[in-house]
Amino acid sequence: MRWQTFTSGLLLSAAAVAEARRSFQHVGKKDKSTPRDEGSSLAHYLATRQVPAPKFANENTTKFSVNGTGIPDVDFDVGESYAGYLPISDKANDTNELFFWFFPSSTPNNTEKEILLWLNGGPGCSSFEGLLQENGPFSWQYGTLKPVPNPWAWNRLTNVVWVEQPVGTGFSRGEVTARGEEDVAAQFLGFWKNFMTTFALEGYKVYIAGESYAGAYCPYIASAMLDANDTAYYDMSGMIIYDPVLGDDVVQSAATTVPFVDYHRNLMTFNDTFSAYIHGLHDTCGFADYNAKYLTYPPPGPQPPDYAGSVGDECEGLWEVVLNEALSVNPCFDVYQVATTCPLLWDVLGFPGSIGYLPAGGEVYFDREDVKRAIHADVAHTWEECASGDVFVGGRDTSDPSTWRVLPHVIDSTQNVIIGHGTLDMILLPNGTLLSIQNTTWGGQLGFQSPPVEPFFVPFHSLSTADEIFSESDETALGSIAAAGVLGTAHTERGLTYVSVDLSGHMIPQYAPSAGFRHLEFLLGRVDSLSSVAPFSTEPDYPQPPADTLGNGTGPATFDNAASGNGTTDSVAATTDKPSAGATLASSYVAISAVAAASMLMNL
Repeated sequence: MRWQTFTSGLLLSAAAVAEARRSFQHVGKKDKSTPRDEGSSLAHYLATRQVPAPKFANENTTKFSVNGTGIPDVDFDVGESYAGYLPISDKANDTNELFFWFFPSSTPNNTEKEILLWLNGGPGCSSFEGLLQENGPFSWQYGTLKPVPNPWAWNRLTNVVWVEQPVGTGFSRGEVTARGEEDVAAQFLGFWKNFMTTFALEGYKVYIAGESYAGAYCPYIASAMLDANDTAYYDMSGMIIYDPVLGDDVVQSAATTVPFVDYHRNLMTFNDTFSAYIHGLHDTCGFADYNAKYLTYPPPGPQPPDYAGSVGDECEGLWEVVLNEALSVNPCFDVYQVATTCPLLWDVLGFPGSIGYLPAGGEVYFDREDVKRAIHADVAHTWEECASGDVFVGGRDTSDPSTWRVLPHVIDSTQNVIIGHGTLDMILLPNGTLLSIQNTTWGGQLGFQSPPVEPFFVPFHSLSTADEIFSESDETALGSIAAAGVLGTAHTERGLTYVSVDLSGHMIPQYAPSAGFRHLEFLLGRVDSLSSVAPFSTEPDYPQPPADTLGNGTGPATFDNAASGNGTTDSVAATTDKPSAGATLASSYVAISAVAAASMLMNL
């Protein structure tokens, strides 16, 4: 029997947010409920930081130069930057243009010839979300008064450009002609050559990073750069993709939804009847058996092709059913960060999580005329965080999942790819990403051969010690607190690193900025491992604990402990008994490392 008896309660909450719910567009999902129309402290850093002499000022870049003290509402100098439009080809008068904002490295003595490209997802979501709220030089987070300096800005480590692509995204403009990722990549390479030429970046190493639907964008663009065999413009050297769209939608969502609910059951407090219903679906849909068979190390073999087409509508809809019930018990529930509760925080981009909320008097920052003028954007263009129009012809990306060919190509060619996932992300689930990895062949083998159990360590630093922060009485420091210590699990095989990040939602550089900063250091070769206890390169003398005190990684185990038989001695054993209604299901989310056990047991 389909789930009908208890729908009345959830329909009310779903209806209440139907018009306001944030689009799931970042990951390519369609919302079924709505129709588609340098010192020991930050204070010292801020007091002593230098604004380097311009590095990229020349006759070709003058028209793109942004006044670092003239960005609206930003009451400090953000330094050298350049923004504007460049065409996607070398054709004369090409009106198809992508919009960019380029921030050179803010470290005066950084002479590394490298540049990193950042892309957000969608399809059609602006990379300026990442610039403003994740890893840009100034940060304006949900519910906060104004922008503050971001000590975790990625341009503290290297040159970074945020690009709004494909055509139709953000300020970018022209005719939408892309039918798939191959077209997106070809158009982007045209833009990129123009960008590299304009700023005299020929010969620079190129790194790509992004999140969500950029799990499609980034590998396809990186693979096309490698195929171009032109290191003057496309010296592809490594890639990070966070919480990425990788493959089968059911595998990345419905098949791992119930184990996710069980692990976070104190955040999704469902009654016994509903819990029994979703656990029953997890079993009868074959999801429990699927996880037990394929979330193992090494994997037993390839997963069934087109798995999404082999399950019924009720099974495929399990994720949506859970979301609706979560909104019933927590009307401010956010699939991008499931620990979010009411009240709603306003957001200068208009969407603080799953529910759009811009209070009276609030404005969408990048749609303000003064902001547009400051960064040379078309003042007549309406800026949207995620495009309301299609960025693919017919509204559908026709390309194969990136895990089939292009992602393995990038891993094998660069030996430097990181896939990260926040453990509080439900828009795309962590074990769905791991199942996708276990169905990917690179380096001549299928999947990881050993389970990820190593610690992911984020160095202690000036913004992780509360007594230092509060003794500074520095409001900027208080607005930039970030975690340190063992914050998840990291594992590397054959050039691919997987890292889970505790207490982070979908946007890791936003929710866990110090973690993202460490990932970038690893990508750039500043540190040899994500388990390293070396300090941040920006605070080289800050003391760190001995490596032998870290233990294993924390957070959910990355495999079915009972099925694989390769759990560690530090794990809490998973039970294989079927639970009663409302109890925990034996799953890959039950076993956790001893490091996290004490805090987890508080919620059992």
